[in-house]
Amino acid sequence: MLGSWVAVYQLADDDQQSALIGYGVYNPKSEIAVRIVRFGDQCPDQEYWDNLILRAVELRRVTLGLDNQTTAYRVLHAEADGVPGIVVDRYNECLSAEVFSLAMLPRCSDLLVSLGSLLGTKEWLIQPSPHLLSQEGGDFRSSSSPGLPSQVTITEHQTKYRVHFGTGHKTGFFCDQRENRWRLTEFTRGKSVLDLCCYTGGFSVMAATRGEASEVIGVDLDAAPLELARQNANLNQVRVKFTQADAFAYMRDMLRGGRFFDVVVLDPPKLIRNRGEIEEGTRKHFDLNRLAMQLVKPGGILLTCTCAGLLAGDEFARLVSSAARAAFRPSDWNPTPEARSPQILWQSGAAACHPVSVACPESEYLRAVCMRL
Repeated sequence: MLGSWVAVYQLADDDQQSALIGYGVYNPKSEIAVRIVRFGDQCPDQEYWDNLILRAVELRRVTLGLDNQTTAYRVLHAEADGVPGIVVDRYNECLSAEVFSLAMLPRCSDLLVSLGSLLGTKEWLIQPSPHLLSQEGGDFRSSSSPGLPSQVTITEHQTKYRVHFGTGHKTGFFCDQRENRWRLTEFTRGKSVLDLCCYTGGFSVMAATRGEASEVIGVDLDAAPLELARQNANLNQVRVKFTQADAFAYMRDMLRGGRFFDVVVLDPPKLIRNRGEIEEGTRKHFDLNRLAMQLVKPGGILLTCTCAGLLAGDEFARLVSSAARAAFRPSDWNPTPEARSPQILWQSGAAACHPVSVACPESEYLRAVCMRL
């Protein structure tokens, strides 16, 4: 039965008894038929869930002290917090959950109740992941508390953002880039900044507010998040020029026009969703990085990211290095390119509220490389 507890055993040799590994939830139609919740010889009970939720909240509020930095952070990060197939973000007084596992869905409401009692949040939203039907063999309608607002305002490092519920990517906002947004401000004071695939303006607005950039341009293909990005800029009383355009076409236009920037951010949407897309997605990442690097002024900064978990960290670093070598070869628009010596300044991943489980390395999905070109 969907969502039932199943005991998982390790097959043994002919003369030995099979060993009990742990207990998980079962979905025969899923790409992942069994998701292990608890290792060991005890089935999860209420005390287990209570301790698990308390441990997750204490990581964010006590160990990381996130309440002093922001009103938006990830509270449950799927396998890394012991709740496979579910992520939950806090946005001020609201909890937003995204479900990747139909087998875990019946437990989501109870998890939100427990989280709400510890965090003091009042409203909640549960919604399916965009690919739940194809990956899990079923789907469900989003549900929410009666008083859930259509939007809420959050604060991150004294910068304000509006989050619209039930629309866009993930749970409403990219909390995973919080620390990378802040680190980028070290390089933006008095500089020109180009934010490619800007979505709702996370990097753009932070660069203009805390980063004190002299000029910021945000580019995205979708009109809806760009409208919210403009609202976020107005909310902080900063000027950011947002442009609706395909990133490839925009970069080529800038190169032809001889327009360059001190700082370029490249944070594309997920380009590799399954193993069948690895080749094409890797090629797109290479081409995006090659073009973006050419837009950086000599001595400038590129922050490039990928959220494709199937593109391992070392593979992405090699891809970026290869793109750097290709970026400064002779081309149609620049037959005699200036020699560059790209330097990697730092590499990082998601914010610390997105921990990585040593038992599930797939929970490490975001990679960011900051380079001086």
